[in-house]
Amino acid sequence: MNRTLENIVNEAPPAVLAPMSGVSDLPFRRLAHRFGATLVVSEMVASEELAKSRRDVLRRVEGRDLTPFVVQLAGREEHWMAEGARIAEAKGANVIDINMGCPAREVTGKLSGSALMQNLDHAQSLIRAVVNAVKLPVTLKMRLGWDDKNRNAAELARRAEGEGVKLITVHGRTRCQFFTGVADWSAVRSVVDATSLPVLVNGDILSPEHAKAALEASGAKGVMVGRGAYGAPWMPGRIAKYLASGRDPGNPALSEQRDTAIEHVETMLTHYGRDLGLRNARKHIGWYLASSGASEAAVKSWRGKLCVMLEPQRVVEGLKAFYSGTESIAA
Repeated sequence: MNRTLENIVNEAPPAVLAPMSGVSDLPFRRLAHRFGATLVVSEMVASEELAKSRRDVLRRVEGRDLTPFVVQLAGREEHWMAEGARIAEAKGANVIDINMGCPAREVTGKLSGSALMQNLDHAQSLIRAVVNAVKLPVTLKMRLGWDDKNRNAAELARRAEGEGVKLITVHGRTRCQFFTGVADWSAVRSVVDATSLPVLVNGDILSPEHAKAALEASGAKGVMVGRGAYGAPWMPGRIAKYLASGRDPGNPALSEQRDTAIEHVETMLTHYGRDLGLRNARKHIGWYLASSGASEAAVKSWRGKLCVMLEPQRVVEGLKAFYSGTESIAA
């Protein structure tokens, strides 16, 4: 691997594509990588299901061409977390990221994700198991804590550093906040102060200006971009360029946005197969339409048309027609 985690983090303020279930699959990560994201992280991979070779889970650990190849693992048992890490390493992963931040009920209900922040001794044992299982750098993603009464991210960060974790990402909300309110970037500073590790700040980073404000408030080394990349796989790269140079390159021209949206749909058809690929592409199509700058009414109308079509070619032709009309409006 030519691009190591340490080198990348130390080159310039990184802008990383977040792990997002159902979003940051291989087609999406490849686009974000090409547009200049510092790192792209896989969808959350259930470690036990990976060890059982479940087909859809195995698909989540594809992408060894995206160096460094970062695989995020979730789980609640040392054995399966270690086994999942070893399998990911064998499949070409260059970095293992541990999920202790997902707030989804189906994840926390199984005592995984951010539920692990309720028991730091157990969380620490999982970190130790993963670090000891592989020769790769291990990173950790978390929230501020389970709720406002239990904001223990700084303590978890100290423990993670002691176990050999190399980088930490903190979403500026507690688990009980889910995605309500606004991310508290300044609260991430307690984690920055608690560890010598590089820290990424995450949550509500939708633009280069947000990224700059988040870094100033948190003191973090870089940012992780999640929902800000919906319909805009270029956003992490755009932010990375801004943080490195102080100049915002802006969004791609509408013609390039059109070509990107079409390419994305077509690669999803190849990746998943025709029917599943088209179904999975629909949310992305809606996000691309919204990112174009077209009116809300136009976006709603076109989304209603495109997201019920059953023929991929009709979807592609519809996207061309949408962007053609949007370009006319912009002119």
